[in-house]
Amino acid sequence: MHLEGLIHVNVNCRNYDVSRAFYEKLGFELLLKVAPTNTTAVCRAVGFEDYRLRGGLFRLKGCGAPFVIDLREWQSPRDDAPPYPALNHIGLARIALATSDFDTDLAELRADGVEILGAPAVVVWEDRPDSRFVCFKDPDGTMLELVENVTE
Repeated sequence: MHLEGLIHVNVNCRNYDVSRAFYEKLGFELLLKVAPTNTTAVCRAVGFEDYRLRGGLFRLKGCGAPFVIDLREWQSPRDDAPPYPALNHIGLARIALATSDFDTDLAELRADGVEILGAPAVVVWEDRPDSRFVCFKDPDGTMLELVENVTE
């Protein structure tokens, strides 16, 4: 393998406008719009004969290394089932976001009525400084995590 980096994380949503506003509040900005449909080859490459969607690629502002979310509302075929009820399912579990002001950001999430899974907790590491985190959900229930004091 000759991997060079992470390009983006795909997050599906029920309502593009609601989710776009949520992720923009977190500090993401629209990088480019995603075409509503594409060629037959592209449709088949993602497992469909045809599709229609609304979406965009969003970059986290002020991030040294680019972090991009590919936000998509699949209009056809549509699936409004929730993503998953808990973090212990197989596959991607959550997206962790670093913060330099944990308390202020957590207060903003709470003030906006964002669903917080539990009280903040501290992870104790053996070979690096401890880190504080809290898990929360986006408008569709996709799990996210706010993390402070993560060092390399």
